[in-house]
Amino acid sequence: MGGLTYMSDHTMVITIPFSMFSDETEDVKVLETFNCVFKDAYKVFLKGQPKALGTAQIFIGLLSISFGLLLYQYDIGSLLSTLPSMLFIVSGTLSYSAGSAPNMLVMKTSFVMNILSFFWSIAALVLTIINVPCTRQSDSNCETIRNMIRGIQIMNAALLVLEVVIDVVLLHWESKAVFRPHFNVLPVIYLKQDVAERSTAHPSSSSK
Repeated sequence: MGGLTYMSDHTMVITIPFSMFSDETEDVKVLETFNCVFKDAYKVFLKGQPKALGTAQIFIGLLSISFGLLLYQYDIGSLLSTLPSMLFIVSGTLSYSAGSAPNMLVMKTSFVMNILSFFWSIAALVLTIINVPCTRQSDSNCETIRNMIRGIQIMNAALLVLEVVIDVVLLHWESKAVFRPHFNVLPVIYLKQDVAERSTAHPSSSSK
């Protein structure tokens, strides 16, 4: 995974004072390490498997368009519910890219495209259900063609339902990382050094 998933700005500044005591009897004690633990929003997003789901979106888009081309010679209206499935291919490509490297612009674009894919999946599913195949009454094989078209439409409807589920899953995980200017903004931490000198009192000796 290339690229940084965090940045620092001065939105939050933490100052940690510590003291260094120096004298002849004590060693100088310096804070050597400091651990900053944070929950990486990008790694949380990766738990949703965006690369695998993006690949599935691409295949769904390709299959849906293929079904539309198969039905074109029998039902021109089928293109209305299948050709716009190119949106799934674009969404899948962006989802895969968002899971490959941390890039907030790609992530936000993927989020918007998945929203559009979600609503189009529902619209295409409705169009597929209400579409009546084989309106050519003069065709003697209309019933056979109707059954064939209906079978393809059922398979396409199943793909659309799967696309809806994938969009919901991706939107859920992307929402955990997208509503911010960067994936992780860490505070600026200053270590304030306070040097204190200790003077050792030596008793004065008097001569007799």
